[in-house]
Amino acid sequence: MSAPLHLARQAILKAALRAVPFDGWSSSMLAAAVGEAIAAGIEPLQAQLAFPGGPGQLLAFFMAEADREMLAQAAARGLADGPVRARIGGIIRLRLETQAPHREAIRRALALQLLPGHGLGALAGLYRTVDAIWRAAGDTSTDFNFYSKRALLAAVYGTTLLRWLDDQSAGGAETWAFMDRRIAGTLRIGKVRRRAEKLLARLPSPLPALTRLRYGRGPRRTA
Repeated sequence: MSAPLHLARQAILKAALRAVPFDGWSSSMLAAAVGEAIAAGIEPLQAQLAFPGGPGQLLAFFMAEADREMLAQAAARGLADGPVRARIGGIIRLRLETQAPHREAIRRALALQLLPGHGLGALAGLYRTVDAIWRAAGDTSTDFNFYSKRALLAAVYGTTLLRWLDDQSAGGAETWAFMDRRIAGTLRIGKVRRRAEKLLARLPSPLPALTRLRYGRGPRRTA
């Protein structure tokens, strides 16, 4: 992405976040944000070309910028160190606290993503966020654990996000307590799964027996 185009997108997003709580992630909101960015000095052609995919593309950019900011701040604060539970919890909390000024925009985004035709975009955005959280936590897995970690974290992050949106407690205390319980439960699931995988690896393969059952072959008799 060229620097002028990225600057245009950032300017439009800044304007959009002021309007989204009132107008939602709509075409009229995007048009108004483009106009405001042009009035602020963004070159008109760059502004018009910034989001050809409409409000959905603007929303994806908003999520990507939040991921980028989270990665930078997590690195600056050294959140890749310590126990896994503390790392993941600290990074999720960092993300939500930095996005607190845009809570209503996020609420409106979830409403948009529930509409028909937006499901794949919502899942893609969630995957990118949980992948960024794991990378910020220092995860370097490349095997099956790579996918299982992200699937488990998606459930933790998604439910924590919903709890956070409606949390009226002081300092978000109820959200962080809820998040800690979910992370602890998920880590227990991961430990049980790893023990099961080790146990299954020691067992003989069931394929020969299943093959005999399928084709009606009895056990071989020795003379």
